[in-house]
Amino acid sequence: MTNHANRKRRKRRPAQRPQRQTRSTNKMVTRDETSAGGLVVSGLAEAVGEDGEVDLTRIYVALIGRLDRRGRLLWSMPKGHVENGEPKDLTAQREVWEETGIHGEVFSELGVIDYWFVSDGVRIHKTVHHFLLRFVDGILNDEDPEVTEVSWIPVATLIEHLAYADERKLARIAHDQLPDLARKEAAAGKATPR
Repeated sequence: MTNHANRKRRKRRPAQRPQRQTRSTNKMVTRDETSAGGLVVSGLAEAVGEDGEVDLTRIYVALIGRLDRRGRLLWSMPKGHVENGEPKDLTAQREVWEETGIHGEVFSELGVIDYWFVSDGVRIHKTVHHFLLRFVDGILNDEDPEVTEVSWIPVATLIEHLAYADERKLARIAHDQLPDLARKEAAAGKATPR
């Protein structure tokens, strides 16, 4: 066969129809949600030695544990939804109390995390504002039905306890800030209520 014959054969093949692109009319609903929470801290002033060095094993933070679908206990910072008109720092104080039984007072911003997830067919963009809270009073309890366990964790081991990478980043920030904050608390003559 010659090249001329091959060309004729190719021309005789039926042309392929272009595929039509279809657009989905089922766009997923998107919703924004805002939450606040953080780390309630105990033992700041008491962790400062006479030489000004800060012993992070003497500073504790309250964490919550929840079971995931596989039954694993995952530790995280307490947090929850900001109510209409509620300031974020007051949400953090309320949510820490609801989830841990501890009353705390916000004394420093820690950072913001935002992420996307899908729940019940709705795509949600969640923004969570985190704060450092000074322990005021209370006794740890896990009475909140969303919480499996609560515990005081030494700041020295905080990063390795947290299940989520974004919260571990915030824990590193807290780890770096807490020595200076502890020195300020000690210099101001503050003490952790017992």
